[in-house]
Amino acid sequence: MLIDGRKISSEIKVELKEEIEKLKNEKGRIPGLATIIIGKDKASQIYVGSKVKTCSEIGIQSFLYELAEDIEEKEVLKLIEELNIRSEVDAILVQLPLPKQISEKKIMNTIIPSKDVDCFSNENIGRMFLNPNTDIRPCTPAGILELLSRYSVKLEGKKVVILGRSNIVGKPIAIMLISSGATVTVCNSKTVDLEKIIKKADILISAIGKSKFIKKEMIKENAIIIDVGINRVDGKITGDVDFDDVIDKVSMITPVPGGVGPMTIAMLLKNTVNMYRRN
Repeated sequence: MLIDGRKISSEIKVELKEEIEKLKNEKGRIPGLATIIIGKDKASQIYVGSKVKTCSEIGIQSFLYELAEDIEEKEVLKLIEELNIRSEVDAILVQLPLPKQISEKKIMNTIIPSKDVDCFSNENIGRMFLNPNTDIRPCTPAGILELLSRYSVKLEGKKVVILGRSNIVGKPIAIMLISSGATVTVCNSKTVDLEKIIKKADILISAIGKSKFIKKEMIKENAIIIDVGINRVDGKITGDVDFDDVIDKVSMITPVPGGVGPMTIAMLLKNTVNMYRRN
């Protein structure tokens, strides 16, 4: 079975639009998301453009700040501090990657936790660690759990293998899955007997950035695969999993594109609405 991220993300957007309609009379305004993009990275511009368009469709006001590649860090920090106190801005997003003169850590921790929509600040990561079921969670991991939930995948007792230990995907999804009762193994490039570990997975989540790395002989029969990989090869986007090779062996799988990607944006919007409700 194909796990259709586009379909589920569309359902979530309809739900959020209805929620905003109900709340805006009570609040006297609509939610506001401020996005900061630095430089002219084409992929980032496309991604941000998609976010702005989707915000408009469901009733979220976008505040877009496009800054020069050579901007000084202090200027970006000043802008964030201004957005922190603006009442019409419920959530703040700084698009990654950042130019080398700007500290990602400093930027993320200047955004106040109540507006940190990506959940990248130290405080929000700590809160998520202590309470993985909080309503503000890292977007890609939250999107993965939402997909599994809406496809009625029970996590309790399942053996889950995660490929990749990044702060954006690997580490937070591991915490969330442990909280859900799954038995979790996190692998990386130094893991010994990697294929043997993968073969035991009821659910495999791959976020390593290696095109078509996972082949059918590496997975168990009827495994569920969540492919987070986005790799550009010869102008095409591919996942970490060789989709055509494994499709007859899995019980469920996310495509690339059209799987986890749309869910990341959907959960960003959900975080924005949750922050709006709190604000």
